[in-house]
Amino acid sequence: MTKWRQMAGLILLAACAVSTCEAAAAKPAPITGPQHMLHAQGTKWVRADGTQVNLKGANLGNWLINEFWMMGQGSHGIDDECKLEEVLDHRFGYQERQRLFRLYRDNWITTKDWDMLASFGLNVVRVPFIHTVVEDEKNPGHLRADAWRYLDDAIAQAEKRGMYVILDLHGAAGSQGWEHHSGCAGLNQFWSTPAYQQRSIWLWQQIAARYKDRSSVAGYSLLNEPWGTPPENMADVITTMYKAVRAVDPNHIIILPGHHTGIGAYGDPAKRGMVNVAFEMHPYPGHFGWGEPGPAVHRGWLLCTDEKSDTVCAWDQRMKSLNTPLYFGEVQPWAKMGLETGGQVARASFDTYARYGWAVTAWSYKYVSNEGGHGQGTWGMVTNAAGERVPDLDFNTASLAQIESLFKRFGTMRYEPHGPLKRWLTSPIPPDPFGLTRPHEESK
Repeated sequence: MTKWRQMAGLILLAACAVSTCEAAAAKPAPITGPQHMLHAQGTKWVRADGTQVNLKGANLGNWLINEFWMMGQGSHGIDDECKLEEVLDHRFGYQERQRLFRLYRDNWITTKDWDMLASFGLNVVRVPFIHTVVEDEKNPGHLRADAWRYLDDAIAQAEKRGMYVILDLHGAAGSQGWEHHSGCAGLNQFWSTPAYQQRSIWLWQQIAARYKDRSSVAGYSLLNEPWGTPPENMADVITTMYKAVRAVDPNHIIILPGHHTGIGAYGDPAKRGMVNVAFEMHPYPGHFGWGEPGPAVHRGWLLCTDEKSDTVCAWDQRMKSLNTPLYFGEVQPWAKMGLETGGQVARASFDTYARYGWAVTAWSYKYVSNEGGHGQGTWGMVTNAAGERVPDLDFNTASLAQIESLFKRFGTMRYEPHGPLKRWLTSPIPPDPFGLTRPHEESK
């Protein structure tokens, strides 16, 4: 490691990041009213008065778009939301399916979850949703009768706790990728079907019209992981979406999704006529082929010591060259590392991102397993407590009563927070997970 990198590491991780210290010291003031609208200023996210805000938060994964691995389900062939909808429609009818989905969503995230989110010292939540939360699937291009039930509530709950919200179209009409988390695994018809793209533009215009003056909305994340097309086409389609949303809402930050290959296809957003934008990426050191879970891979990423992989230093240079803020919409810096080590590495990660002025939301706030308990670290800030078992239902054969019981259980079971993670995220004193502080320095 070069001397400058050693010095940078000590500065980054031995001092308390502003955002974390503030969160530990006091609950943030309410952020309602257009005078508090966030905007992009150079590489920073800033308040209306120009002061920097460090957004630190979590995703409300598996709430408004299902990911069955996050709730102990999916082993019986129903492993994405579209498959579950089809089975429930066939077995019980469309109206009953709608009722069951409301029952599920009303129990997966409740008031106690919003209180728990705030207790971790977070100041932003990312709300992933499938398009049919807002759009009437039976009448495309029209709003559901209850279109704003969940997004309105999420924003209101966040405002009560002095938190921001990032709205994330996680599953677009036609699906924007091959993966299950776009709603319909294996579909990927968004890119080849202009009508699906037009429906997504229409959807965002409805959202922007409703929330254009809502300052607790930090930004609009136009499309989650749009990897079902080459990066150049992705950038062109997203640019079209940007222009349509900007025509309705001139004020909010619009978040441009990166490809799995990066953000290079966009070039300089200003040269595309884009203003008040941020780039989004999802770095997952330790997962998906990027090393193994543990401090070593995070040290390389955060301290820029890994010459073979990407680093935060490289991203800092990229964002400075583009003069644009960065948003890590999904990260996972604590799972499978042991609870104490995971909590320390997560805090070091959040502190590092805060130093660069980047926004970040971890995946995910909640994870539920069949057996319960955190073990060596699940993907959740909270999970069902050890012994709070969750049955693995076969939705093809389970009775209506069994399905109702499972969905209600998500709102009543004992949840267990990740203790060390919560302690370190709210501590006024940062940890030293990478051994950067020498013994003689500790005594000074």
